[in-house]
Amino acid sequence: MTGWFSFLNGEATAGDVLALAAVRDRLDADGVACDTAWSPVFRPGALTLDDADPGDYTHVVFACGPLHGPDIAALHERFAHCRRIAVGVSVLDPDDPAAAGFHTILARDGLDGVRPDLATVPPIASVPVVGVVLSLGQGEYGARRRHEDVADRITGWLAEIDCARLPLDTRLDSADWRLPATAGQLVAALARLDVVVTTRLHGLVLGLRAGTPVLAVDPVADGGKVSAQATALGWPAVLSAADVLAPGGADRLADLWAWCLSGRGQTAAQTFAPEPNPLLPALDDALRSQS
Repeated sequence: MTGWFSFLNGEATAGDVLALAAVRDRLDADGVACDTAWSPVFRPGALTLDDADPGDYTHVVFACGPLHGPDIAALHERFAHCRRIAVGVSVLDPDDPAAAGFHTILARDGLDGVRPDLATVPPIASVPVVGVVLSLGQGEYGARRRHEDVADRITGWLAEIDCARLPLDTRLDSADWRLPATAGQLVAALARLDVVVTTRLHGLVLGLRAGTPVLAVDPVADGGKVSAQATALGWPAVLSAADVLAPGGADRLADLWAWCLSGRGQTAAQTFAPEPNPLLPALDDALRSQS
């Protein structure tokens, strides 16, 4: 099994990998044993095209993507004795060596009509969606800053979890389509998540306002405004920088992650209702004061 996900200079898209799964599932159902060649960049340690001995194979199946370019042409040369089949592909030019080298092409488009892409076939596991709201600034904390180290620990830990990670920013920008232009736009995005992981005060506050459980980490040594706000709001899912950076920090993150995704965590966020804020009455008093 090969595809664009097999080439060092190619890419593994979600659609490519789902198409691969569709073909592998069919081969498994038919009792046909197969190997998959992966880019060493995408799957370090897995079988690569360079490792695959052409003499071990009778067929090469190429799944998904456009048939063009020298990488596919080289595939024909390396596996010249194998029967080569392309399935679920786009054919731009049937005479291109990349396309012409296949014995059989089962195209999704470009030859004899159009067919649904193979990514429509295999089942897809449901995974939690996490919004990641990190701060790398806040120079006002000086030597107490642990922002970069905490962010590295969080992102490294998240990379090992089977979840959909969405980087978000509390910064508003009316000129950048990638950023929210209003607070309402940000809260709307936060409300559609399963969990928020944040080192920002407003990542915590707005995540809870959206009804989404928040795993908050205070990136300031000995505690800063994130810890203070978690106390003010009565929100329990907060860790200190020391908690995260110490040995076992990943376990502490995992414990709160599990709580946030549990029924208890979801209910706590959905029923979150802070006490009336005393700052605005205090402002009224300050404005009335003559002293």
